[in-house]
Amino acid sequence: MNTDLGNYRKSYQKQELLEENLSDNPLEVFQKWFHEVDTNFNVGETNAMTISTIGLDGFPKSRVVLLKKFTYEGFIFYTNYESEKGKAIARNPNVCISFFWAEAERQVIIKGKAEKIAENLSDGYFESRPRGSQLGALVSNQSAIIKDRETLENRLKTLEKDYQGKDIPRPEFWGGFIVKPVEIEFWQGRPNRLHDRIRYQLDENYNWTQDRLSP
Repeated sequence: MNTDLGNYRKSYQKQELLEENLSDNPLEVFQKWFHEVDTNFNVGETNAMTISTIGLDGFPKSRVVLLKKFTYEGFIFYTNYESEKGKAIARNPNVCISFFWAEAERQVIIKGKAEKIAENLSDGYFESRPRGSQLGALVSNQSAIIKDRETLENRLKTLEKDYQGKDIPRPEFWGGFIVKPVEIEFWQGRPNRLHDRIRYQLDENYNWTQDRLSP
């Protein structure tokens, strides 16, 4: 196989990223960007983000998850704590999450430390999920090898009968992580590959410093 993608090119020229238009707090910039993309561009799932962890085998691994909440403290998503990513975070909480909004020609890259959120917060979110999603969390031993698809379907049918007319409790192995950022980079595509890159870093006094990076 020999597939040459050298002619795949796009000129980025929709917007610009200038220091005078930015807040001193990158979480406020993220909030503004997220709202602009969600409102003005057809990106599908604006909250889809890639999270990269260092696995137990020493290799980095990236996968897409859904951001469910963001605050001044950080970025929250939910998963199976016993999954591959959950075990990786337990071993090494240093992670990277990133958003790529192609239609807006924007990226956000966030380095931070992941930690479990309070159990009552995970309980509250689990209760808000559709019943099928609640059962799905119980059905799947995430990342484990299974024989076939039928194994999952049969397990789901069994649990549907078991919990018919009953509340479905959040399993202890499922809940939220919050990624508390230490570095956030905003990337805006510009013509001639001279993209705008503004990086915020958290210093030892918990203040954000700002730098422009060469594209």
